[in-house]
Amino acid sequence: MNDTHTAVPWGPAAATGIGSLPGTDAREAARTALGSFEDPEHLPFLPELPARGPGADMLGRTAGMLAELYVQLEPSGWRISDRPGRDTRRARAWLGEDLDALEEFAQELGDGAGPRGLKVSVVGPWTLAAGIERRNGEAMLGDHGAVRDLAASLAEGVSAHLAQVRRRVPGATPVLQLDEPSLTAVLRGSVPTASGYRTHPAVDRAVVETTLRQLADVHDGPVIVHSCAPDVPVALLRRAGADGISLDASLLTEREDEAIGEAVEAGVTLFAGVVPATEGDGPALSDPAGSVGGVRSLWRRLGLSPGLLAESVVVTPTCGLAGASPAYARRVLAHCARAARSLADNPQ
Repeated sequence: MNDTHTAVPWGPAAATGIGSLPGTDAREAARTALGSFEDPEHLPFLPELPARGPGADMLGRTAGMLAELYVQLEPSGWRISDRPGRDTRRARAWLGEDLDALEEFAQELGDGAGPRGLKVSVVGPWTLAAGIERRNGEAMLGDHGAVRDLAASLAEGVSAHLAQVRRRVPGATPVLQLDEPSLTAVLRGSVPTASGYRTHPAVDRAVVETTLRQLADVHDGPVIVHSCAPDVPVALLRRAGADGISLDASLLTEREDEAIGEAVEAGVTLFAGVVPATEGDGPALSDPAGSVGGVRSLWRRLGLSPGLLAESVVVTPTCGLAGASPAYARRVLAHCARAARSLADNPQ
């Protein structure tokens, strides 16, 4: 995250996915995540396949990246352990398989045909702190020192992960996405304790902002913060220097208008989740222009220039696609690309 926003490796009328895809086949997932966004204005992504089981899930995958911190799976969830055991090794093996598939498919595209940018998702420090337990079974969130150690370990692990992505797909600029679905709960003090009878106290907003910035400073490219929960703290993320904010646009209300308007005017890209992530959650995928109608309405309410719409918005699904069928996931990503094009063709 930078005070001066980073040049981005996507163009106007861009689309991307959130991160997760259905199934267990890493090669097919790489083909879908890159092949759906072959046009250079779009932003392909390194897919996640949580259906493979523990270690391929969102928390376990990122926990496997930690430097000198290890986890094991308990009945209550992921917990810090003393040494790298079976669960840590499995998480690292799944990630290695994903990177192998990504590298293979990128090479199949041929010289000069690979992606211009590549989005890589990791769980952000606050959702990780809310989701990983200390040895006593309580969330790391409840111990300020533990959170600092976790954030430092995550920063080192993310830096190594990004370096590996650069080596494997040397022509692509990595885009770091921090997944923070628990961030609002952390700020509100609504993350439950292990007993379920109390909640962890709210974390000071300045501490949250500083920790996010320190983590993202390990990356010299664009940084996006994603949450498909309600009430994303847009203003905080803008102050922290996010280059993009990714959210479920169907959850937006007019009370967020001012913060979104200020963020867009400051050069922040809005990654607008407008295409239903699972079948039956919205209209059929037959009207690309209709899918982005809410974004156009938002733009009019904010009084922003229609000419900036396609440059300031990237179209995405409302959330990850792990719960969709493989066929529907492919249709969603193709629809996102068509809906993004409609913003450029008809911004009014």
